[in-house]
Amino acid sequence: MAEVIAQNKFPCPTCGAEATWNPAKQALVCNYCGTVSPAKLETQASGATVIQEHDLVGALRSIPDSQRGWSTERIQVLCQSCQAISVFEPTRVGQRCDFCGSASLVRSTDVKEPFRPESVLPFKVSDTQVRDSIRQWYGQRWFAPNALGTRAMTDQLHGIYIPYWTFDAQVRADWTAESGYYYTVMETFTDAQGNRQTRPVQKIRWEPSAGHLDHFFDDELVCASKGVDPKLIHEVEPFPTKELTPYQPNYLAGWVVERYQIDLVAAAQHSREVMTAKLQQLCASQVPGDTQRNLQVSADWSGQTFKHILVPVWLLTYQFGGRTFHVLVNGTNGAIAGNYPKSALKIFLAIVGVLFFVLLVVLLGRNL
Repeated sequence: MAEVIAQNKFPCPTCGAEATWNPAKQALVCNYCGTVSPAKLETQASGATVIQEHDLVGALRSIPDSQRGWSTERIQVLCQSCQAISVFEPTRVGQRCDFCGSASLVRSTDVKEPFRPESVLPFKVSDTQVRDSIRQWYGQRWFAPNALGTRAMTDQLHGIYIPYWTFDAQVRADWTAESGYYYTVMETFTDAQGNRQTRPVQKIRWEPSAGHLDHFFDDELVCASKGVDPKLIHEVEPFPTKELTPYQPNYLAGWVVERYQIDLVAAAQHSREVMTAKLQQLCASQVPGDTQRNLQVSADWSGQTFKHILVPVWLLTYQFGGRTFHVLVNGTNGAIAGNYPKSALKIFLAIVGVLFFVLLVVLLGRNL
């Protein structure tokens, strides 16, 4: 289930109408008179913005109440179609589900306040750029129906901030393995005619090896969303975490934000599994020789920290032929991933074309 919240409104300094974050201008823009209000970053006493890392071990024991909640009035609704739980400002209750488009929304009760995000990547790619990119992406899908390319269906495009956890860790690892070195010997054998022949045979000489590795994992990403397709979100990763800015509501003005559904405990476990797999690969790359076996890694983890962040994505959900399809666009660099309907006629023609080519090659081979 996905939970989303619409953030505070920001009045235009000129006319008082609502101003929203504009990716193209990188500023708050009035929807009525067009006044541009540059975002003002909050700073520390030194004047520099700071993205804080939190101790993971301590947080897993206890998350303080001061780091929970959004400090905004809201109500919660459940989508009876996709089961997504959305949290909106009271004035937005009547809208459709941002994930599936269904209007079947019913009131729901809140269970627990979320861990508050402390940094955000603002939208950089505008909706106009995204619509053009999606139309071009459709045009490159050869098996897509022609009607899909002409309609493009970008009117249902939604910009959403989705939650992520990032994890850091310092690891010191000792490894042992058996290194294999290839060598060749000449082997004598008797052929089918009874003649004695020789042939080269590759063998492996195994030797023990050991080593040490120091490595720092920086901002390992774990998506905390269940409102978007995990496969698609991984295809548009990574997100530039070095460009994170301290969380401020003005970046989220006019946008919908999904509340995390994968909690810190589950995310930390998944991150450790991913980092452990990467550590195995790093140690394996240090093993000398031509091949290896029996790699054993003993690791000491320290300096484990995390952040809860928001990243921008554009989500297109549409119906075609009675089925639902999704296109996801990275809101910082425009990377696209999606699924789309396939034309049975185009697939049939492709198969016929391949069969014809194979038949032509066979016929030419016989004539030579």
